[in-house]
Amino acid sequence: MACGSTSLWAGEATWFCCGNAWGSCGSAGTGACGTCQSGKNMAAWPNLSAACWDITRPDLCGENMPRRTCGAVMNVRHQCSGATVCVTLADCGPRTKSFCGEATCCNGACRTNRVIDLTPSAFTAIGSLSSGKLPVYIYE
Repeated sequence: MACGSTSLWAGEATWFCCGNAWGSCGSAGTGACGTCQSGKNMAAWPNLSAACWDITRPDLCGENMPRRTCGAVMNVRHQCSGATVCVTLADCGPRTKSFCGEATCCNGACRTNRVIDLTPSAFTAIGSLSSGKLPVYIYE
């Protein structure tokens, strides 16, 4: 399945490690789907499953995100630079409820709440790992 251009969501993107050691990541688990690898363009979504939703609870931050499951493909675009990366969902996360109201801004426009975690490979395709968070638009 190819990445699409239909708007799905907007918010903050962060990064996480999974699978084999890669770059700044040590070896970690392969995520909720069993396929996650830091060196591939993959992501974690807060509504991957009912069990995932119970952990991440984005609704507590006003984010009633649609369910998307393992293997779903999304296009993530950096709000400021316009850089994009196509990712495959491979894990549950981020724990949105722990960061309600957190904002990341650029050019006077802000996105709030952590709504997607990207692997280091995916994150560096659109931004610098050292920034930690990026304001993004998500398409499918």
